Amino acid sequence: MKDNLENIFKNLENQFDIEEPTIGHFNRFEAKLNNNSTRKKNYRLFSYVAVAASVVLLFGVWLGASFSNNGMELAGISPEMEETQSYFVSVIKTELSTIENERNSTTEQLINDTLEQLNILENQYTALTLELKESTEDKRIIYAMISNFQQRVTILQSLLNQIEDVKQLKKQDDENYV
Repeated sequence: MKDNLENIFKNLENQFDIEEPTIGHFNRFEAKLNNNSTRKKNYRLFSYVAVAASVVLLFGVWLGASFSNNGMELAGISPEMEETQSYFVSVIKTELSTIENERNSTTEQLINDTLEQLNILENQYTALTLELKESTEDKRIIYAMISNFQQRVTILQSLLNQIEDVKQLKKQDDENYV
């Protein structure tokens, strides 16, 4: 191996560029580096604003969906159901904010797919609230509403597990390249 490297350098002898850069080269290079760092700062600021806007949008959709329907919520049935609903709503909000903090280019598609699934479940929940308004004594509707909340929490927790798996894979790939 050592002989091979020596042969390569002997063959390349007198072909190396040994010229000095022109005057001001280092100043121009440093100016370009400073310009790139400014762009990175702007990109970081933009990404934080995008995450904040996403959280506000999700909260707005959640709030709008909660108040726009004319159905009956679980909270209107009994104090126990109100407690159940508030528990699930708080868990879902917490999970959503955790997920938004994990949003990046590698997790973007996973998060968007999960949000579509949550939107489908939210629409089903809205239909259930309308059915509950029609027949408040039907326990099957109440169980379906609770199950809907449980499905949303399960989907969000599954997404967090997938994000963690992606982070672990990325960490392993990064360690392999070092």
